[in-house]
Amino acid sequence: MNKLWEEFLKNGKIESFPVIDVHCHMGFFYGSHLPYIEPEKMIERMESVGVKLCVFAHHYSLFNPDIGNKVVIEIVKKYPDKFRGYCSINPHYQNNIKNDINSYDKLKDVYVGFKLLPDYHRVPLSNKRYQIVFEYAEENKSIILTHTWGGSFYNGENEVEKILKKYRKLKLILGHSLHNCWDKAIEIVKNYENVYLELCAVIDERGVLEKFIEKIGSDRILYGTDFPWFNHHYYIASLFGAGLSENEIKKILYLNAFYLLKKYT
Repeated sequence: MNKLWEEFLKNGKIESFPVIDVHCHMGFFYGSHLPYIEPEKMIERMESVGVKLCVFAHHYSLFNPDIGNKVVIEIVKKYPDKFRGYCSINPHYQNNIKNDINSYDKLKDVYVGFKLLPDYHRVPLSNKRYQIVFEYAEENKSIILTHTWGGSFYNGENEVEKILKKYRKLKLILGHSLHNCWDKAIEIVKNYENVYLELCAVIDERGVLEKFIEKIGSDRILYGTDFPWFNHHYYIASLFGAGLSENEIKKILYLNAFYLLKKYT
């Protein structure tokens, strides 16, 4: 048993280094019971497990254009040591997108990049409605976290590759790592140097994380949970259950995100 595992079992948290979760949400979501949806409750849970920073897209920002990203700005400014935000993009509201991009440079203490949700908004990644976001992110070296799912018409492997071929310098996090299309996710990481895999929903299938480590190593794998949808203790314990080394775990939980986000945090 490695020392980090012993620490986690004994204390119920990681204390040797700060954990960074790059895929979080916040706020009420219709038809769902999420007990930790407010920032104060989320911070309590984060501190109980050793998560130092959550990078989040608020549910209101993704689905309520009248509120948009204002709520993200307010929360990050109130709790700058605990949260950073994604500027969420709803492709159905082009004026909102233009306004958000115009104000983005003034909010570098808030945002680390953009969040796209094509499956839910029913607009493919390669649709021209996202073009202004991809162009801005590539030019300004901003990160994009996009929802992906294997076989999806909107954000599956074909759509992801269309974007990566067009925007060669884009820093892209594949949320859910093209779920259930694992070999293609591995191939994409090998072929495009600025692509990262993210672990939310990945560990619901045994052996996938081990396969990622074997084929591409741990340098471009990021810890993400969809918190408050999923549980940090479960996700962290899954890394130990996969038999990863202390160095691999530290990279996934902390170092990879630290180097990716260091200009923003």
